[in-house]
Amino acid sequence: MIDSMSLIAVENPATGEILGEIVDFGPTGVDEAVAAARLAFDDGRWRNKPISQRVAVLDAVANLIERDSEDLTLLETLETGKTLKDACGGDVNGAAEAFRFFAAAMRNIAGRTIDVDGNFDVHTRREPFGVVGAIVPWNYPLCLAAWKLAPALACGNSIVLKPSELTPYTAMRLADLLEEVGLPEGVVQIVNGYGATTGEALARHSDVDKLSFTGSTATGRKLLIASAESNLKPVSLELGGKSANIVFKDANLKAAVRGALWGMFANQGQVCTAGSRLLVEASIHDEFLESLLRRVRALRVGDPREESTDLGSLISERQMRRVLDYIASGKSEGATLIQGGKRIGDKGFFLEPTVFTQVQPNIRIAQEEIFGPVLSVIPFDTEQQALEIANGTSYGLAAGIWTNDSHRAARMASQLKAGTVWINTYNEFDAACPFGGVKQSGFGRDLGLEAIDQFTTIKSIWTAR
Repeated sequence: MIDSMSLIAVENPATGEILGEIVDFGPTGVDEAVAAARLAFDDGRWRNKPISQRVAVLDAVANLIERDSEDLTLLETLETGKTLKDACGGDVNGAAEAFRFFAAAMRNIAGRTIDVDGNFDVHTRREPFGVVGAIVPWNYPLCLAAWKLAPALACGNSIVLKPSELTPYTAMRLADLLEEVGLPEGVVQIVNGYGATTGEALARHSDVDKLSFTGSTATGRKLLIASAESNLKPVSLELGGKSANIVFKDANLKAAVRGALWGMFANQGQVCTAGSRLLVEASIHDEFLESLLRRVRALRVGDPREESTDLGSLISERQMRRVLDYIASGKSEGATLIQGGKRIGDKGFFLEPTVFTQVQPNIRIAQEEIFGPVLSVIPFDTEQQALEIANGTSYGLAAGIWTNDSHRAARMASQLKAGTVWINTYNEFDAACPFGGVKQSGFGRDLGLEAIDQFTTIKSIWTAR
């Protein structure tokens, strides 16, 4: 039994209304969840099932997500404040795609045969870690839960998942769907609560064999320390970003404007890959900015349940205050605010889409992850200057390049310090493609066959002939 009945109110950020309450599990609740997951792993009720049955379970989850997509979309909108379009396209469809991909990928989990000196046959095999702890943030709660659960299950692990206390309901609903398709009891455990209580307890738990985290760089550092101080469990981290979206004068400017707009303002800028630094070649800077501003000023901010709405609410008052502080910082450090910068209304947490120009690359709004609808426009003169500015942060999650010169695109892509580079597009994802960062954007990869590496350990087996 959970010995603490500390309750957390879950708010609809678009209205301020309380959707419900959840229990902060805390250390005792985490202990119980990990024990159940350990029992489920050790007795083999999931990992020892015939592979055809395990494949069928993951495929069936994808089918149920699609069956319930309308309800899941609305639930996601209610707890995040994002638009129905964003919730459906970015979360629900992405979650179904992840389960379907890893259902197929399950048959590709394999070791290799190695030729060695001596009279031996040597091969390797990939085996599940055991109990995986997974912690996901609030910006894409259903999709990111699926990004952890699907590959971990495909590899045969049990999982204890902690969603954000701000957005717990889609993860809980996903657990219901897993039960409906026949996933054995105990294999997936959901633990709700604050990061400082439940999240910390999960990270430090000595019977958790592997930790996978998506969230802020600051929290990622704390989790590494927690791992080191407990059982030295391996940790994979997908952390923050300060992505550069680079537009050269020879680009298709109409497409680049569209890419700059949605690369920044999708999900109100609450995206780790948001193209929050827009680098524009100086000779087209004014023309490009004028075209972009027309699109920005046409964005409709409001009730995320309305089909006509382009931008919904930020996740919380705390996040809104944080973004407003960055806007004030930009102005105080000499950047020019040319669009937005204010809260809209007094109900919900809506902000105007905001654009700064004359941004020096070293000021706060150009260096730190804001996680809100704030774009910094920075001119450049040469390819080398653009590269230096783009690489001139502590982050390395993603970048975009807009040019019709294929040689330039290849040169830039090879030199950009980022885990993902998009050329003449932005914010494209596919479950088959690995995703993650370098530098302080983390290490390890979600998605793709590379995610199998994150949820398995390698065993070498020597046999004397």
